[in-house]
Amino acid sequence: MAVVKPFRALRYDERKAGPLETLVAPPYDVISDDERAEYEARSPYNVVRLTLPADEEAAAREFAEWQRDSVLVRDEEPAFWALSQTYVGPDGVERTRNGLVAALRIEPYATRVVLPHERTHAGPKEGRLRLLRAVRAQLEPIFLLYDGPPVELPARDPDVEVAGARLWRGETGPDLSKRQLLIADGHHRYETALAFHAEDGTDASAYIMVVLVSTRDRGLTIFPTHRMVDGLNGRLQLREGVDEGPLEALERIAAFPPGKPVCVFYGHGVTEILEAPEVQLLDTAFVADLVGDARVSYTPQAEEAVAAVDRGDAEAAFLLRPTRIEDVFAVAERGETMPQKSTYFYPKLVSGLLFQPL
Repeated sequence: MAVVKPFRALRYDERKAGPLETLVAPPYDVISDDERAEYEARSPYNVVRLTLPADEEAAAREFAEWQRDSVLVRDEEPAFWALSQTYVGPDGVERTRNGLVAALRIEPYATRVVLPHERTHAGPKEGRLRLLRAVRAQLEPIFLLYDGPPVELPARDPDVEVAGARLWRGETGPDLSKRQLLIADGHHRYETALAFHAEDGTDASAYIMVVLVSTRDRGLTIFPTHRMVDGLNGRLQLREGVDEGPLEALERIAAFPPGKPVCVFYGHGVTEILEAPEVQLLDTAFVADLVGDARVSYTPQAEEAVAAVDRGDAEAAFLLRPTRIEDVFAVAERGETMPQKSTYFYPKLVSGLLFQPL
């Protein structure tokens, strides 16, 4: 049974901290070193000083100082928060995605209440665990999906608005008692929260700050992540290719049946549509089998993958269709995980709007 509850958030007080647009940032795991320096330069109180600190002790020290100096102020009463994000996706289309910010009681995967769909790595979890021990707070929410009615927004002006995101304080949340939740983004942080609670044992550490989005929300989209590959070493037996460019071929495979694994190969002077035998397999798993142990990098922009091949920066590109949400759920419900970068949920959540002290 999924348990969600309101929580007393810590929030920036703009009278002390400055304008909110100088304080927020994307999640820690999508920020480059150069971008981190840019966010730090915006404000001495920018959230990256907590989420990507010089070291964990520095983050704990600044987090405590900001609370003492009322840069961060805790709400008097617990609340849910409706969250709306308006964005333009990689396809150039503007959409709005709505969700709910809440505190979720963490559950081991074995209970089947919260389902993962991606594999995690030990290194990132070790770093996040050290940070969680130091600051004793959830510094940014993770993103989960549920199958149920979408979140409805209040018919009034938002309480907070920045970077395309709007927040409304509320008192009620969805009934998720009979629903499974799927982690869209935040697998490492979820597993870190489980490890921290196992050693901490307090009721507060049994909860993690999440954004819950309905699979029926019209603004929920998954974009593909294309593969740029080196070191194929003759693994593929290519035919003569197709009489069209890779981007045109990518448009064509969108009409292929969803259960039929397919991708567009571009390299060695040819464009070819590759199809798997009639098996129920995700496109990303099909490509993972094709490339084997070759070196792979990723981009959400098909044009970038093609340009990398044209420049000679990559041997080949594999262009993919987006993974369907129902397929992600099906894999997770079977207790399986997907290849790395199988899903690209866009936009990323905004960090720095709310903090959950533990």
